[in-house]
Amino acid sequence: MDFTLSDEEQAINDLVEQILGDKSTHERLRQLSADDDRTDAEAWAALAEAGVLGAAIPEEHGGLGLGYLATAMALQQVGATASPVPLLPTAVMAAMPIAEFGTEAQKAAYLPSIADGSLVATAALYEEGTIPSEPETVAMADGDGYRLDGVKPMVDAGLDAGLLLIPAKMADGSCAVFLVDATGDGVARLRVEVSTGRPMARVELTGVQVGADARLGDGSSAGSDIVSWIELRTQAAMCMMMAGAARASIELAAAYTKERQQFDRAIATFQAVSNRAGDSYIDTEAITLTAWQAAWRIDQGLPAEDAVSIAKWWAADAGFRVVHAAVHVHGGVGVDRDYPLHRYFLMARQLELTLGNGEEHLATLGRSIAAS
Repeated sequence: MDFTLSDEEQAINDLVEQILGDKSTHERLRQLSADDDRTDAEAWAALAEAGVLGAAIPEEHGGLGLGYLATAMALQQVGATASPVPLLPTAVMAAMPIAEFGTEAQKAAYLPSIADGSLVATAALYEEGTIPSEPETVAMADGDGYRLDGVKPMVDAGLDAGLLLIPAKMADGSCAVFLVDATGDGVARLRVEVSTGRPMARVELTGVQVGADARLGDGSSAGSDIVSWIELRTQAAMCMMMAGAARASIELAAAYTKERQQFDRAIATFQAVSNRAGDSYIDTEAITLTAWQAAWRIDQGLPAEDAVSIAKWWAADAGFRVVHAAVHVHGGVGVDRDYPLHRYFLMARQLELTLGNGEEHLATLGRSIAAS
């Protein structure tokens, strides 16, 4: 495996690092939090102008025509700054499946607006008590189109999105994915507070009327396969975000422990502190390597399910250790909500809980090994 980035991928990584480093500063994020702004509009506009939002969108639809890895590298920088930009839901959960499965009319209708930053989009996958590919939301034939009814209780960027990708159960029990106008009749979006401070949305669909052309694709791909396709790429992208958050956390810890003096010595020289720093460095390298491996295999069109499970285990298990160690070595400063580390801690915890616990991923890998 060659993880060397192409010139275009490296340029995307460097651009996002520069843009978010300039825009999503600690002072800026503190202001957004105080003003209850969900999205850093300045950073989002800058990313759109630089072509980052359309990195994986085909050139004929206003994008750069790059692969999955370019967007994954951008998301690593989002994690490294804890920037409140909806890049994951818009680029990975919405634009990529439209580009992969959508009809030419669907691509032309939505991808240019996503690429230029004027349209935020997301996929409403989660429902209580079931898995995304077996939704309880229903789609009933109604005239020339469909009627959608159901609830999606936790939708990332759901309050800002203009377009929702909604998996729903058809009359025959199969799954289909629909492109739904988030501002349309019958769509209600309620604010849901979460631990990161960036709210999600509870999306309630009541008699939402959509045309036959709202079904994603031409029917040649099963909706359950589309949902699994989205899940795999979303999970790998979250691991990339965890890699960025973990590295930023240990860099903060390293800088602090070199400056903090105790008994006339920098606390970084104490064995207990240096051991925890060393363990955190190893964990962060493992998170990064496995996330890159998963993203690279997806980008190359190779089977990536096992690689994503491995990356999820490292991101969830080691990510927890890294941010906790960073908080611990900071002492009282580590629990200051006005200190940048607090944002990384909240982001890492949300990613960890969303990805699932380590035992689940080990069980998935065990079943895969037993079946091979």
